[in-house]
Amino acid sequence: MSSKKDLTQGSILKALVFLSIPLISTNILQTAYNLTDTFWVGRLGSKAIAAVSLSFPIIFIMISLGVGMAVAGSILSAHEKGAKNHEKLNHIATQTLVGILVISTFLSAIGYIFTPYLISFMHIEPAVYQEAVAYLKISFLGLVPLFIFSVFQSLMRSIGEVKLPFYIVLSTVLLNLVLDPLFIFGYKDVMPPNGVKGAAIASVGTQILAMLISVYYLIKGNKGIQINLSDYKPDKKMIFKMFKLGFPVSIEQISRSTGIFVMILLVTGFGTLALASYGIGSRVLSFIIIPAFGLGMATSTLIGQNIGANKPDRVKKTVRLSLLIAFGVMSFLGIIFFFFAENIARVFIPHEPETIKESGFFIKNIAVSFGFLGVLIVLVGAFRGAGKTLTSMLLTIFSVWIFRFPLAYLLSHFTNLKVNGIWLSYPATNIATALIGLFLLYKNDWLIHAKIGTKNKNKHS
Repeated sequence: MSSKKDLTQGSILKALVFLSIPLISTNILQTAYNLTDTFWVGRLGSKAIAAVSLSFPIIFIMISLGVGMAVAGSILSAHEKGAKNHEKLNHIATQTLVGILVISTFLSAIGYIFTPYLISFMHIEPAVYQEAVAYLKISFLGLVPLFIFSVFQSLMRSIGEVKLPFYIVLSTVLLNLVLDPLFIFGYKDVMPPNGVKGAAIASVGTQILAMLISVYYLIKGNKGIQINLSDYKPDKKMIFKMFKLGFPVSIEQISRSTGIFVMILLVTGFGTLALASYGIGSRVLSFIIIPAFGLGMATSTLIGQNIGANKPDRVKKTVRLSLLIAFGVMSFLGIIFFFFAENIARVFIPHEPETIKESGFFIKNIAVSFGFLGVLIVLVGAFRGAGKTLTSMLLTIFSVWIFRFPLAYLLSHFTNLKVNGIWLSYPATNIATALIGLFLLYKNDWLIHAKIGTKNKNKHS
């Protein structure tokens, strides 16, 4: 779908499909970074898998601190695209890119310096500690290209241009497939083996390539958005608006990432087997929710542009249709993953039966609530597209801190379920939070009154 496609008219279903397919494909490819790392690192054993699993939530926490600006930029861009205000659209893009460059540079430096202290806080085995520190330090060096490409994707998505990011990610993932085993295991006398940190080196290298390509297209300006490098002077009014929209997103992401962190700490108390099983199950979960995330992103874009065009009827129809699709598709996938749970786990760690069995049980638990998780993800996309980022933040805080972690702790420490209590907390949380989100959606008619950034006086369609 090109950036010239008008998402404020025509078939909503067709727009959702043509937006979602490239977005889902792109997210599948991005997840391939982590899955490829897990696949090859799994050949090094459970300790290596545990090291990568420990690193992920820490990186996620740092990313969460800056993601708010990227999301705010995409929300405002979608509204201006819907209002056909191209000059302001380009101004928003430039301000977003400059801001994210400053934020990511700072976070990269802080993360690299404090990596040993963050890992030591978890009190893990020395062998796992060394591997995790090596992997995490290199990963932090890649935060700048990771953030810049993320902003590029968000901006392109906000105007309906979703194919270009897909092609860029496809190229870099294919390159990563070659570089991963090369850097992890080495090649004869030409390339020495690097172990776990080799996976990080390969990923960061391909992320740098993605950044360079994206900056080229933003400067060239032939894909619907053109940044002006001379427009770097901070726009105080715009920054305040971005902060107002982006701060709840950052808090939401921090709540989610710190929630993952404390869940890791909780799982760590049950040993390396449980931690490796959690790592495999989490990777599978990050892959299976991709269709819902793609649909949620498409929903956010459609809502944003139609709010900018002042068309509330299309906004409401988009939300309803997206929720039905998400529940149906994700429930179907949940059935498949439930019955093939151990076979899926065996792909990642083929030679350790106990880890396969434990991972399979975790996968079965999360699979039963895939439909509700899909609904929740689409709801978050809808709230964000309308600029209601505070609502999505509150849903996340409830899910992670009011429900999941307390329930997991109680079930694992005060019942005979032990680590199985942690696995059971996931479906319970997904179902409860999705129902609350639906209640908030239909209790308040926020869709009609959501107008952020653009003042459009056209009549409602």
